[in-house]
Amino acid sequence: MGFPNGIVHAHGKQPLVSFGVISDVQYADIPDGRSFLGVPRYYRHSQLVLQRAVQKWNEQKLKFVINFGDTVDGFCPKDQSLTAIKKIVNDFSTFNGPVYHMIGNHCLYNLPREKLLPLLNIPSTDGRAYYDFSPIPEFRFVVLDGYDISAIGWPEDHANTLKALNVLRDKNPNTNKNSPNGLIGLERRFLMFNGAVGKEQMEWLDHVLRDATKLNQKVVICCHLPLDPHVSSEESLLWNYDEVMDVIHQYNCVKVCLAGHTHKDGYAVDSYGVHHQVLEAALECPPGTNAFGYIDLYPDSLLLTGTDRLESQEMVFSC
Repeated sequence: MGFPNGIVHAHGKQPLVSFGVISDVQYADIPDGRSFLGVPRYYRHSQLVLQRAVQKWNEQKLKFVINFGDTVDGFCPKDQSLTAIKKIVNDFSTFNGPVYHMIGNHCLYNLPREKLLPLLNIPSTDGRAYYDFSPIPEFRFVVLDGYDISAIGWPEDHANTLKALNVLRDKNPNTNKNSPNGLIGLERRFLMFNGAVGKEQMEWLDHVLRDATKLNQKVVICCHLPLDPHVSSEESLLWNYDEVMDVIHQYNCVKVCLAGHTHKDGYAVDSYGVHHQVLEAALECPPGTNAFGYIDLYPDSLLLTGTDRLESQEMVFSC
C-alpha cells in the first residue's frame, strides 16, 4: 500500500517544482455502494485515501496540491453536505502548503456556488470558478470552470442554467437528461452531469494564454472534465471541449491538460502534441488501496508518479 507505481525516476536532476494531485474523493458518511454501472464505491474509505495522501505529500515536502474536484458525493445526505465538505477541506488543510481546488458536478449537487466556492477558497467573480496561478516563473497553471454553463449549481433562473437547459433540450431527447440512450459517439457527452465553458471564460482563457506566451511560460490546464475524447469515455467530456481546444491549440505554450471525472486514469497525446491525463478516482479504491500521486515539473517534461491504482506517466513536451 502506498508505493510509487510504474516509472522509476531517471532524470538525474532536480525538478523545478513538485506538487500533489488527487481527484474524485467523493466522500460521504454512508455505507459503500455502487455506481450506475455497478462499479463499487467506498464513500468513507475515500477520506482515508486523502488522509494518507496528505501525509505522504507532507513527507515529500511538495510545494502545493491540486484537488481535481468532486470533493463530496452526490449521495451525501443534504443535511450533512456542509459538514462533509468542511471535513474534507479540513483534511486538505493539514497539507503544509497551498491547496488549489476546482468544482465538480458532485460538489454542485451538494451546495450552490455561493456557499461552495468560499469553502474551497476558490477566487471568484460573479460565482465563476476559473483562475490561474504561477508557482514558479517558468510555469502557469490554468484552472477551468467546466460547469460555467451548467444545469446544476446556478439558481434555476440564472442565464447560465437556461443556456445549459437549452443545450440539453437541443442535444439530448431523453426525459432523463443524464441518460445517453440513443445518443451516438461524441453526442453522448450532452448529459446533465457535464457542462461547458462560457464565452467570457473562453475570452479570459485566450487572454491568459496570450500573456503566458509573452512571458515565455509553459502552461498546464486543469479541469474536472476531460478535454480530449481519446483519454475519456464520450459520456464524460466537456460539452464544448472542441472549442476550448481550438483556443488552446492557437498557442504553443500549453503542454499538458489534466482532468478527473471519469474515475479511470487515461493518457493520450493530441495531434498538436498536447498531453492529456485523467486521474483515477480516490472514491473507487477498495480498503487499503490508494489513488493519488505527485508531479515533478522539468523544463522539458512532466513526470506523474502514481500510487497504487493511479498509473505513472512521463510526458515529454514537443518543441
